[in-house]
Amino acid sequence: MPSFEVVVETPRDSREKYTCDQRSGGFVLKKLLPLGMAFPFDFGFIPGTKGEDGDPLDAMIISEFKTFPGCRIDGRLIGLLKAVQQEKGKKIRNDRYFFIPETSIVYAHIETIKDLPAKLVKELLFFFVAYNKEEGKVFEPINLVNAKKATQLLQQAMKG
Repeated sequence: MPSFEVVVETPRDSREKYTCDQRSGGFVLKKLLPLGMAFPFDFGFIPGTKGEDGDPLDAMIISEFKTFPGCRIDGRLIGLLKAVQQEKGKKIRNDRYFFIPETSIVYAHIETIKDLPAKLVKELLFFFVAYNKEEGKVFEPINLVNAKKATQLLQQAMKG
């Protein structure tokens, strides 16, 4: 599988949600998560892409370490969560791509999202639903897509 570059916006274990200002390239504190809630893994975006919400496509980087806002990681795509997000009565696709860093030791054996423990995948889905609910949005997971199909969809999105 090819490797893709992913940019971290919000580090693992952070209550602070950062976003990259696409014009300046700087990082802005967007909001704070409620007490007891934190990002389970590094979260960011895939440069050179654009989702229905106008932002670059979202990426979660599953690894044993955390990095920092602006860190660029070469990652192996292991799958995709297709999802619909509803905000102010409008529904848009807001998928989540999942990556394993090329430098990971603990997760080096993971080839596709189905290789992850089912409980971990369930908790990730719960996080995205709860995170969006906190913002007043409805996040509806549709289905999980394997690495091969996710790679095809990402390559199409990058072409544009």
